[in-house]
Amino acid sequence: MPAAANVDHAEIAKFEALAERWWDPNGEFRPLHALNPLRVEFIRQRCPLANARVLDVGCGGGILSETLAAAGAEVTGIDLAETPLKIAELHALEAGVTVRYRLESVEAHAAGNAGRYDAVTCMELLEHVPHPDRMVARLAELLRPGGQLFVSTLNRNLKSFLLAIVGAEYVLGLVPRGTHEYERFIRPSELTRWARAAGLVLGGFAGISYDPLAHRFRLGRDTDVNYLAHFVRPGAQAPA
Repeated sequence: MPAAANVDHAEIAKFEALAERWWDPNGEFRPLHALNPLRVEFIRQRCPLANARVLDVGCGGGILSETLAAAGAEVTGIDLAETPLKIAELHALEAGVTVRYRLESVEAHAAGNAGRYDAVTCMELLEHVPHPDRMVARLAELLRPGGQLFVSTLNRNLKSFLLAIVGAEYVLGLVPRGTHEYERFIRPSELTRWARAAGLVLGGFAGISYDPLAHRFRLGRDTDVNYLAHFVRPGAQAPA
């Protein structure tokens, strides 16, 4: 791992410890299973996936990676947590889905793959790294002209603290306690500023809300807590 890798080893350890339960839809990662269709819908509405080169950064156990590959994309998933990657590889083999998984930092991958991808996804990762602004810059480098970046993260305000930490972790038990740190949550304005500095143009936002009575997530306009963001690298793809 390069010395400059933007990584918090304590955060990696959290997910390493739970890796074997990654594909249990009723386990600790059940919110990821419930959110996955919404994330894929958000991406598919903005990016044709058939034969698209897609990089899933912070892919974990491969829930999103597999779905994108099944939709026709050529998917590479990278992560710095070794055990979840092994789980991802095994599950993809059992499911008959082709995904290339790599134990690699985004910095290392960007060094050899700048401008390669039609789309890059980075879901629930920015709030777990020490320097999210630097992460956004590396994500932008990986996009071809006209390529698209899709990010999901958590807003930082009193409402998100009450719902995403107090509610989700301590009251409803949707995710394990200690999964998130409020200080690392990211306001949409901050994310937009980092993306603009990296040469990207905002495509739009969508909020994700949770209905505790129906036990389901919904896409909408409310970005106060969880939200998805779409950015585009200006320019057209060069002729082959």
